[in-house]
Amino acid sequence: MYQTEEQFDQISAICRDIYVKKMKDYGASWRILRSQSVTDQIFIKANRIRTIEIKGISKVDEDIRSELIGIVNYGIIGLIQLELGFSESADLSFDKSLELYNNYLQQAKDLMMAKNHDYDEAWRMMRTQSYTDLILMKIIRTKQIENNKGETLISEGVAANYFDMINYAVFGLIKAEEKC
Repeated sequence: MYQTEEQFDQISAICRDIYVKKMKDYGASWRILRSQSVTDQIFIKANRIRTIEIKGISKVDEDIRSELIGIVNYGIIGLIQLELGFSESADLSFDKSLELYNNYLQQAKDLMMAKNHDYDEAWRMMRTQSYTDLILMKIIRTKQIENNKGETLISEGVAANYFDMINYAVFGLIKAEEKC
């Protein structure tokens, strides 16, 4: 029997720990990023994962796991930026930043649990490379929506795509943990 909720919480704790440590090191320096720049940061990470998957080796001392954690954290940063808008300075306190982080992480979990119910754990039968491709597709969709100044005719907006990127990255992290 799968323990998806508990696994999500375990992965969340790992991602949150990294986020907290980086906030202590750098503060909210990411507040200057416009949404498009956050999307590009996620693209860099997902593209690197795909390159490693295709080439089979990494020449930089960061593994796929750390890139997936980065996608989760930048996805949440993207959601925060959508809510607050970008700033000219690191104008967010540690406590407020963590409150927002936890709020969006909980929303991602709630969405994942609802979809997981409807799709009956289908993500577990997927190859991990598919998560990478789906994240990259969501990035391309997000860039198109951003290029359209947020306007869509029928599609979900940028926030929905960020949530999906977060959850696909969590799935990849859960699968990586299961292999250990």
